[in-house]
Amino acid sequence: MKDKHYLTPLLEPRSVGIIGASEREASLGSVLMRNMLEAGYKGKLFAINPKHEKVHGVACYKSVEDVPQRLDLVVMAVRAEKTPALMDACGRAGVKAVILLSGGFSESGARGALLERQVVEAAHRHRIRLLGPNCLGIMRPQLGVNATFAHASALKGSIGLISQSGALCAAILDWAKPNNVGFSTVVSLGSSSDIDFGEVLEYMISDPRTESIFLYVEGIRDARRFMSALRGAARVKPVLLVKAGRHPGASRAILSHSGAPMGEDAVFDAALRRAGVIRLYNMGQLFAAANALFSHFRPRGNRLAIITNGGGPGVMAADRAADIGIPLAEFAESTVEKLNACLPAGWSHGNPVDILGDAGPERYRAALKAVLEGPNVDGVLVMLTPQAVTDPSGVADVVVELEKTADKPVLVCWMGEELVAEARAKFSAAGIPHFRTPEPAVELFSHISAYYQNQKLLMQTPSSLSHLPPPSIESARLVIEMALSERRKKLNEMESKALLAAFRIPIAQTVVARSAAEAMVLSAEIGLPVVMKIDSPNIVHKSEVGGVRLNIRSLAAVRSTYQEILDEVKRVQPEAVINGIAIEPMIQKRNGRELVVSVRRDPVFGPAITFGEGGNLVEENRDVAVALPPLNSFLVKDMIRSTRISTRLGEFRNMPAVDMNALELVLLRISEMVCELPWITAMEINPLIVDENGVVAVDANISVENVSPTADRYDHVAIHPYPSHLISTWTVPDGTTVTIRPIKPEDAELEVDFVRRLSAETKYYRFMNTMRELPPAMVARLTQIDYDREMAFVATLEVEGVENEIGVCRYAVNPDGESCEFAVVVADDWQHRGLARKLMGVLIETARSRGIQYMNGVFLANNERMLKFVQKLGFVLSNDPEDSSVKLGILALQD
Repeated sequence: MKDKHYLTPLLEPRSVGIIGASEREASLGSVLMRNMLEAGYKGKLFAINPKHEKVHGVACYKSVEDVPQRLDLVVMAVRAEKTPALMDACGRAGVKAVILLSGGFSESGARGALLERQVVEAAHRHRIRLLGPNCLGIMRPQLGVNATFAHASALKGSIGLISQSGALCAAILDWAKPNNVGFSTVVSLGSSSDIDFGEVLEYMISDPRTESIFLYVEGIRDARRFMSALRGAARVKPVLLVKAGRHPGASRAILSHSGAPMGEDAVFDAALRRAGVIRLYNMGQLFAAANALFSHFRPRGNRLAIITNGGGPGVMAADRAADIGIPLAEFAESTVEKLNACLPAGWSHGNPVDILGDAGPERYRAALKAVLEGPNVDGVLVMLTPQAVTDPSGVADVVVELEKTADKPVLVCWMGEELVAEARAKFSAAGIPHFRTPEPAVELFSHISAYYQNQKLLMQTPSSLSHLPPPSIESARLVIEMALSERRKKLNEMESKALLAAFRIPIAQTVVARSAAEAMVLSAEIGLPVVMKIDSPNIVHKSEVGGVRLNIRSLAAVRSTYQEILDEVKRVQPEAVINGIAIEPMIQKRNGRELVVSVRRDPVFGPAITFGEGGNLVEENRDVAVALPPLNSFLVKDMIRSTRISTRLGEFRNMPAVDMNALELVLLRISEMVCELPWITAMEINPLIVDENGVVAVDANISVENVSPTADRYDHVAIHPYPSHLISTWTVPDGTTVTIRPIKPEDAELEVDFVRRLSAETKYYRFMNTMRELPPAMVARLTQIDYDREMAFVATLEVEGVENEIGVCRYAVNPDGESCEFAVVVADDWQHRGLARKLMGVLIETARSRGIQYMNGVFLANNERMLKFVQKLGFVLSNDPEDSSVKLGILALQD
């Protein structure tokens, strides 16, 4: 049995008190009481206000401490200055959760910020969970909870809505009711001074009433928890998100509204793609996507087919598709043959499929059927303009009929108004998204296809590069520590390249000359021709200040160039500190392509990796892809493919294709580098030259800063990477060596084979059934884990060069963040050999090191061997009060 979620008192309250309850027209307290009563609240409702004896017929108490029972939830509808004292009163009364509706806190200035700190400190002191301040409240229609001051109520439904804007919540609710869209939960976060996105998302993951989730985001306070919860939710339920503040001006407005920090929009976008979320950009798209959800769309890919009875509208749709990167499907020969057989000779013979202005229902039927059956089509947009012989309603009947059995999304655009009104009503009744113009229809398809692609990105849990030569992390740290000890935050070029070399990234070897004579000696040793560049901690883009000379072919030229560079740099940037002139070999790659790889520290999501075309115009070039580390091969390939420069990395203008393996490895190494070196705040490799023979980093700049050590070595990244430092070995008394390591996605087959080999009894005790095969969804869930919120260790043994799994243990952190649940299973032929105890020792120590307070277990009461085993480990057993066949165990992990 699992304990209830710790937000249950807030979101499933059995008793609610309203402080500030009133009958004064239009007051917050009056609207709250009326909303709760009209919603048909099924629990106990209490009014709290010293000025009244009754409010809207409900008995009213002078203080929260006078209420004759402990309250799950209190809603405060009072001025900000009264709230600290009221929060203490709630604490004394044993209240579990508080919603603070009023504004006048951090968003209003220093005095408000002080009030907010006092309220939050009081809530923490009394272990009260706080929603708000400056929020609309919550709705739970199925429970009769409407603890908001909104004038629109919500219908019962399956959408969970979480918003930082109360006004937006109200707008969505106003739209939803006439469109028959219902909600399981509505949560307005407000300033999120305590409860934030991550916690509410975690609640919605396990809430059976919630089937899909909408988010309105202005800023994120805890990126790691947000990403963990978002990824967890998107694995099991569609998640749609609208983010405000994509531009600097809007970001400043948000800071004054919610106080939430904002990062770069491109980084936020990368985070959402990695989380498997659909990102939308306006309310119209949100409403359209909501309709698509109810149509149970099955995304397949992004190749769109367009069927139209007018050439112009088809071109409009095709143009919008090109604008947002949606490729038009290229029909297979079999599809073209079917279209030729059913359409007039004058049809467009391509995509868009113009079936001509006299097309009737049967022509539409034949064309749509042929296109839906096509192997290269992932979705269809059917368009109609009402012409002289058109039957809009009859064609709608055909589309509705075929859509019922289609395994691909079908969208429709019936242009016009009066003549197509009946057809639109039929689409609404059938739950088919319909539009008046082609552009929003294409945009909706792009969101559906993005969901398909992002779900693939979500399933990527990068493992370590342990199969490759390991990096020299210690030597990289020494370079950084040396610079920081000298109070320098910018590494010089030699130090920057030393870090790259430590992570096995090929570099152009660099030396620094401090005189013209030394420059000639070093150039002779390196070998002419050479490149000479200014070495200064104050200059990042050396060519902009005349600090670079290429292809210097004689020692005499080296001597004169040395002084020329110094003179030019001093003229352009006289205040720059100059260490000398860096000299390196002239990299001449006839077929080379110049790229740039950079890292920047986003204020919300931490390090973000950027890839694109390099060279002198990189600042003006917006053709870049952004991704969050850690990366794996799939993610790297997706990153490269999403840039225009990728088309020039294959065979291009008589040049052979570049060595893609070498390029991908550099990006993997950069990902590894930023995960392992939290001191890095910025990095740029430009140019990174790649050709058919490999890759080389020609120029590099790295910035660092001191960081405080934390228990989590990966605290600086938003997504926890593969914890390779937890890999260990264990020698059995008979001399056999067993590897114990964190599980990784590539272990799917290993896990399936392991479960297949378990005895029926062992399967029953572990899974409570004797299934032969693990379902694919369960395999993915067991092997693609979030290392921040859970951990799984596999014990493996190599037999004749093949790795075999012989045991596995795992824990998952409970929503309270303080406890975890564990499981362990060992292969039948490895039982009674100490492996289970060893695995549990590793698991317990890992949980303890992460600050988890308790480890819980649920055991079958007749599994006597397991009960004795956990008791020896220190677990305290008790009976499950709800199930006599189950026992509960708990182990304290911290002193």
